[in-house]
Amino acid sequence: MITIVPLIFGINGWEWVIIVLVLLLLFGGKKIPELMRGVGKGVKELKKGMKEAEGELQEIKKEIDSDDEPAK
Repeated sequence: MITIVPLIFGINGWEWVIIVLVLLLLFGGKKIPELMRGVGKGVKELKKGMKEAEGELQEIKKEIDSDDEPAK
């Protein structure tokens, strides 16, 4: 049987249905969009922080590489 929802973290279609129903019961229909917006903003900030850290690491690597080069 082919499931419509792809396997993410080993969760199949019926488990997704149960998760969505539990979220609806806990938060209600009006709170879920607000909750998802907050999650989206959090993910965006996480990606931004990772890019900044990667840029800083690249700068440090360049400094180390330039210090290792012999003077001409």
